[in-house]
Amino acid sequence: MIHLPLLPVLVPLVAAILQLALHRAGPGLARGLGLASVALLALASALLLRATGDGGVIPVQLGNWPAPFGITFVADRLAATMVAVTTAVAIPALLAATDGTDRMGRHFHPFFQLQLAGLNGAFLTGDLFNLFVFFEVLLIASYGLLAHGGGPARARTGLHYVALNLAGSILFLFALGLLYGTLGTLNLADVAGRLATVPEADQPLVRTALALMLGVFAFKAAILPLGFWLPHAYAAASAPVAALYAVLTKVGIYAMLRLSATALAGTPWTADLLAPWLMPAALGTVVVATLGVLAARRLGPMVAHLLLLSTGMLAVGVAVGGPAMLAALLYYLPHTTLVSAALFLLVGRIVAWRGEAADRIEHGPRPPGAGWLAAAFLALAIAVTGLPPLSGFLGKVMMLAAAPATPTGYVIWGSFILSGFVGALAMARAASVLFWEPVGPLREAPPGPAGRARADLALALSLAFVPLLVLGAAPLSAHAQATAEQIAARRPYLEAVLPDGSAPVARERRP
Repeated sequence: MIHLPLLPVLVPLVAAILQLALHRAGPGLARGLGLASVALLALASALLLRATGDGGVIPVQLGNWPAPFGITFVADRLAATMVAVTTAVAIPALLAATDGTDRMGRHFHPFFQLQLAGLNGAFLTGDLFNLFVFFEVLLIASYGLLAHGGGPARARTGLHYVALNLAGSILFLFALGLLYGTLGTLNLADVAGRLATVPEADQPLVRTALALMLGVFAFKAAILPLGFWLPHAYAAASAPVAALYAVLTKVGIYAMLRLSATALAGTPWTADLLAPWLMPAALGTVVVATLGVLAARRLGPMVAHLLLLSTGMLAVGVAVGGPAMLAALLYYLPHTTLVSAALFLLVGRIVAWRGEAADRIEHGPRPPGAGWLAAAFLALAIAVTGLPPLSGFLGKVMMLAAAPATPTGYVIWGSFILSGFVGALAMARAASVLFWEPVGPLREAPPGPAGRARADLALALSLAFVPLLVLGAAPLSAHAQATAEQIAARRPYLEAVLPDGSAPVARERRP
């Protein structure tokens, strides 16, 4: 059990290597290896949740090199939750890809597994440099997945996506260099200890490095003014890829939360580094995403803006902070990730049936099985807009209850309620056009029976999480509360990684 935190990274990494080595054996073997990998990931996620459920923190020092000198993986409630959410998205997304999407280009399955390895590694690493490494792993895989299937739209969007993320990676590396040059360490627990002893002359440089790093995390989370890349990229991707992409923005949210709660909160001169600029940026994201939902004329961009809207709400939670808001955030995060992924899969099914009309919100052919798709659309619309009685409503109520009784808190109330109303209006308009009065015959043949059955099964599996999140609201909220308290306490994480306190690292004195 001591090496359990390594499994969510090793399992997809080994699967990707095997898929590349055996790619000549045909797509069937690659699919089998991929499905076996996500099944093992589900088992590893369950074991990780159980192992950390009592509040324990499990550190793994690779090669027995003690922290902060070696590579450290750390599993606590927060990391285990994020790995479980990633796995819950990956299973239906991979199953949906077997409808034929995975045959639209080469090496879909290795890219998919490498993306999982990068995501899980980012959640489990205890070192800022290795966070950068796993960012690059998941981003390189996401480049390949975005371009999968080809076409001018994906090529154009992919070029913008790659250029922007490369710029973000350069800034991240620059921030790491500044931080290492002043602190002499990049181990997160060690950084938390060393911030308290930074000479006053070095504090502006450290603040600059940390602010730059937080800005990169905000870019990864698509927070304004750095989030305009997301709707185009997610709308251009194939449905299974877009579903997996629902986790990508959560990496940025997780990184901001982990760095601010673990390292920055313990030192007065860094404690206020995040909230002053994140709150207006997050509220701006909510407003702009709401307008994007209302203005969307295609389902893909509409769902992408809904995802961006939920990311803004999560960023508001990070900016407010405190155990109550963090507990609400950690309840809402799995909901919005799973529902957004299900919406992307639903868009894929609608596009497959509507032929030339694709995802345009206009009258088109009536799809066979329209009742099933309409019911799925209704359930997901209620969930994503935060209407009762589904889990989105519970998550929003928890976040609003934790909002401060200040002018900023009133703005949070207004933006959350208005965004939910506008989202419901936009989804109702889309449903009326797509399902209420469709016209014309079916213009293109749907996928074959086997592919259609697998895609429908994947969508049904994603939809199953919606009632489960409601039925399990009590244990899930209790888990979220316990996780928030563990994050706020800080001490269990720091003592698990560095039981003897911060280790001295010799560095040259600056002239």
